[in-house]
Amino acid sequence: MPRVLLAMSGGVDSSVAAALLQRAGHDVVGVFMRLGSPGETFDELERADQCAVPGAGGAGVSLKIGHQGCCSINDAADARLVAAKLGIPFYVVNFKKDFGRIIDYFVGEYNAGRTPNPCVRCNDWLKFGKLHDYAEQIDAQFVASGHYARVEPDGAGGFALRRGVDLDKDQSYVLFGAPRERLARMLLPIGGMRKPAVRALAEELGLPVFGKPDSQEICFVPDNDYAGLVARRTPEAVRPGTIVDLSGQILGEHPGHQHFTVGQRKGVRVAMGEPVYVVRKDAATNTVTVGPREALLSEGCMAADCNWLAEPRAEWTRCLAKIRYNSEPVPAKVRAVAGAGAQPDIEVRFDAAQPAVAPGQAVVCFEGDRVLCGGWIR
Repeated sequence: MPRVLLAMSGGVDSSVAAALLQRAGHDVVGVFMRLGSPGETFDELERADQCAVPGAGGAGVSLKIGHQGCCSINDAADARLVAAKLGIPFYVVNFKKDFGRIIDYFVGEYNAGRTPNPCVRCNDWLKFGKLHDYAEQIDAQFVASGHYARVEPDGAGGFALRRGVDLDKDQSYVLFGAPRERLARMLLPIGGMRKPAVRALAEELGLPVFGKPDSQEICFVPDNDYAGLVARRTPEAVRPGTIVDLSGQILGEHPGHQHFTVGQRKGVRVAMGEPVYVVRKDAATNTVTVGPREALLSEGCMAADCNWLAEPRAEWTRCLAKIRYNSEPVPAKVRAVAGAGAQPDIEVRFDAAQPAVAPGQAVVCFEGDRVLCGGWIR
């Protein structure tokens, strides 16, 4: 019976993933990644599967379902209850030190004038990075999660990462950094399902999280105040600067460039007689440049720190390119170019110019529904 280490977030998706893996005959071990809150302490691996749920012969444990993010104490309690309901071992893993690297990355990118994506880094470094180390420790052959994406044989002896069947929930974008050699050990049980079917199955199976809302915010910024987090961690880096137009004329003052992202319109608070957008940011001069929407358009982008999930292609290849998590893929072409990383950089040209192609975000390229490659826009 193959053993699977499953990342359980306490949400409905990873809970149903656990049930499906169990139904398929796998020996499932649930792991909750505790990222740390003030005052909490955990051993490296804390066994937590002795808890009881109503109807399981114990006194019962209260379930606290709410809009928590993906790593709160309440989410851990939800994941623990689901594991107990299914009768699978469950551990809480202390990733506080490792997660500090992601927060440092997030703050550093904002201070450098870029727009980071910590969810991609979390998947790269933790869910399909560090968790593989834990899988080795417990002799697990696979690492699984509740992402809406698919890993399937590519017909050439390898494996391909593909978009989830539910395109409204597809999360292949945030998995582009998974090492190609690890695809064979990745299981994504709900990638072939649509969200309503996932919730319906959870309710049918009696999983107590079937109606739990999806997490929307970044887990370590629950109030969505990104600039506030940056200011608390690096107060010396957030300081007033100037807002200028495309010609460099000063239009006003801002409280810190970290308060703005490329493409932002709301909150700019300068008057130009037409809608005004943030066109670019310059961390070195602490200036924010604004202009009309057409000034946001880019014909393409270059990306570094890339990951190729197919053989790199130096020739132009038709693709669909996605430049942020919540955007639709658009027709484009991509090619591998020389870079300083372990894998080639990528150059992307869009068929039609795209707005707000923000440095620091990821660009991911698809051939049909297969992820070809992705990298960080520079």
